[in-house]
Amino acid sequence: MNKPLRRIAVFCGLLVLALLIRDNWIQYVQADELRTDKNNRRVTIERYASPRGDIIVDGKPITGSAETSGSDYKFKRTYKDGPMWAPVTGYASQAFGATQLESIEDGILTGNDDRLFFRNTLDMLTGKKQEGGNVVTTLNSAAQKAAYNGLKKQGGKGAVVALEPSTGKILSLASYPSYDPSSFAGNSTTTDTDAWQKLQKKNNPNDPMLNRALRETYPPGSTFKVVTAAAALEDGLYTEPNEKTETPLPWTMPGTTTPLKNEGNIPCKNATLRVALQYSCNTVFGKIGSDLGNDKMLDMAKKFGFTEEQFTPVRSNASVFSDDMNPSETALSSIGQFNTAATPLQMAMVASAVANDGKLMKPYMVEELQARSVDTIARTEPEELSQPLSPENAQKLQSMMETVVDKGTGSNAKIPGVTVGGKTGTAQHGENNSENPYAWFISYAKGSDGSTPVAVAVVIEDDNAVRDDISGGGLAAPIARNVMEAVLKSKQ
Repeated sequence: MNKPLRRIAVFCGLLVLALLIRDNWIQYVQADELRTDKNNRRVTIERYASPRGDIIVDGKPITGSAETSGSDYKFKRTYKDGPMWAPVTGYASQAFGATQLESIEDGILTGNDDRLFFRNTLDMLTGKKQEGGNVVTTLNSAAQKAAYNGLKKQGGKGAVVALEPSTGKILSLASYPSYDPSSFAGNSTTTDTDAWQKLQKKNNPNDPMLNRALRETYPPGSTFKVVTAAAALEDGLYTEPNEKTETPLPWTMPGTTTPLKNEGNIPCKNATLRVALQYSCNTVFGKIGSDLGNDKMLDMAKKFGFTEEQFTPVRSNASVFSDDMNPSETALSSIGQFNTAATPLQMAMVASAVANDGKLMKPYMVEELQARSVDTIARTEPEELSQPLSPENAQKLQSMMETVVDKGTGSNAKIPGVTVGGKTGTAQHGENNSENPYAWFISYAKGSDGSTPVAVAVVIEDDNAVRDDISGGGLAAPIARNVMEAVLKSKQ
């Protein structure tokens, strides 16, 4: 080969090499960047080219897909009883993205998850369209319906969480007011965008898109006295429910001239732990918190899950119990006021741990992930988070909570023939208690076989809540009772 031809051959070879390098650079190095580029519509068109997998409750889908017209996005998401299930599903919108399970498990639902690679490869070889998998939840539809309808009947704002104490399965996760994710699942600038704008907090002060069960922290009021009672028993400050406490009346908070007040004329002087929980004595539990001190109270709160975010897998805000408090601040925090704040999930965890003989299980709402063929891709196994109480002390605290329902402020949670334990509370908030109080109730119910299949927390923002505990017992306890009954019936 003469010299000019060799030069041309070398030059052409270099061009081919450069082309190969560039092609591989684009396909492998820049692939993710190009795939996620906001100007690349091919990816989003492909994303909505097939029906999305479903979110499953009690073996039935609570989601679906519908064909659209007038758009190059072929399928959009639909929801059954959307407002009731929105705190569980979140939303998947062509225009506004996705949240909660729709976002966290997006890879499974769209079929793009790497764990579906082998099945997707077979589909490519056979020419079959890629299909999304399913997300099977732990939710109980009867419990969710009881929770949502109960909140809706009250008409205010609130949330309910129900857990299975032995496993940590979330049985109900309700928030009110809520929204219908179907209303903005498409990308229409007239219908979907208008629906979205109407739901935003700036346009709707009720903030229906806020997941109050997981993302709102409230002062827990007297329901926190269950944590304080647990701390007293575990520390050995008091060892028996019927042991009298050393609590004068009035009791002045340390370092102040301010007596801690009880609500009404109730028998709190040197009351036993059982009587103090039955009547919800601020003086008894405030003094216990002050006597134990900030460090011991904080340690117990942490064992129940306070100060840490929870991932169900949807993230829940961390509940708050402060450190570096003086004795009087610790006293107020120990009755669920001052800086103490908790999500409904957190207070359900408190009731669940007590009901489960002191063992706290990690809360979760996804049972398993499935391929469209219903083959299991992944399964969630129950996981122990902590042991806040010994079994012996947990059983003592159970007997105290059962007295609250049998003879105290939680009588509206009674279920005939069923052992129920609970604790009521009404938490004041705002400067000079100027804002709406929160009515609380936490509880558990035991089955006829002695098992405890359900623990519940209910919170309601209530204009009419005035006296501590009466509002929690009057407004929140009936909702908890209905949720517990729904779970018990489903187990029969």
